[in-house]
Amino acid sequence: MKTYAGIDLHSSNSFVGVINQDDKKLHSRRHENNLKEISKVLGKYKKSLQGVVVESTYNWYWLVDGLLEQGYKVHLANPAAIQQYKGLKNRDDKYDAFWLAHLLRLGILPQGYIYPKSLRPIRDLFRRRIMFVKQRTTQILSLQSMIARNKGVEQSASAIARFRDDFINQMFDCPHLVSTARHQIETIRFLEKQIKDIEAEVEGIVELDKAYQKLLSIPGIGRILAMTIMLEVGDIGRFETVGNYSSYCRCVKAQSTSNGKKKGNNNRKNGNRYLSWAYVEAANHNKRNCPRARKFVERKTAEKNYTVAIKALANKLSKASYFIMRDQTIYDPSLLFG
Repeated sequence: MKTYAGIDLHSSNSFVGVINQDDKKLHSRRHENNLKEISKVLGKYKKSLQGVVVESTYNWYWLVDGLLEQGYKVHLANPAAIQQYKGLKNRDDKYDAFWLAHLLRLGILPQGYIYPKSLRPIRDLFRRRIMFVKQRTTQILSLQSMIARNKGVEQSASAIARFRDDFINQMFDCPHLVSTARHQIETIRFLEKQIKDIEAEVEGIVELDKAYQKLLSIPGIGRILAMTIMLEVGDIGRFETVGNYSSYCRCVKAQSTSNGKKKGNNNRKNGNRYLSWAYVEAANHNKRNCPRARKFVERKTAEKNYTVAIKALANKLSKASYFIMRDQTIYDPSLLFG
């Protein structure tokens, strides 16, 4: 007899449901988030168990890694792609757990990618770098705004990074404004150090894989952005088409239309926000280094606006990088812009 298990994972507990090949419920109970306890339950069915489904939530690492180490065949469910039964009036954790097991039994379970455990901490460390970069940008913009309000002048981000303490003291008449500026400059310097330390640590551990080295042929993508893309993508072969990849990078529209009219928004947050950030960064650099990209952005800006134009360029770069990584070719702007 074949059995199938579904686990509805939460922050402090998990609901475990086990069914057999005839869809009969064999186990239905909520358990504490304790690997030993959950393993004890699944151990009763280990010989007949065809797979264990865990929903891809923010805290799946410990459970999936632990079950894989014990020899279970684990599937990571993609909740955004799972179709729910439309006629249901009441849903709970019990239903969700058995639904996951049921989809596995039928062979129609939409699965997520289990990123290699050895590289996961490095990827998460590099994600903190992105967070620090965004926080640094926030501090710079805030200081630029304060200077413009009080002095009527604009200061570039590079100029702010070079501010000396004596220059800040002379910039404002009010001591409170001086204090605010000094705190922000200190924060910017601190974040800059954290960013550089993370970059040095990761580059000392991970080499840019051969499949991703040709990304450096794209104007605007340097080693750091290429490393970000490599750590976020993992195996490029998991994307069957270029459309799947660009959608995963959040570089396409998330909306439904009918007869030329917008009918609603789909899930804009479905995909990888770190890759989305990386390709927008690449697009901003690319338009400064590639004349064809600059003309494309100017034309799109005239049609819509600058934000849409940059996003459109980011979409093009994501598609170009897909073929560069998959086919091991180099960047050719004539193929991208015609």
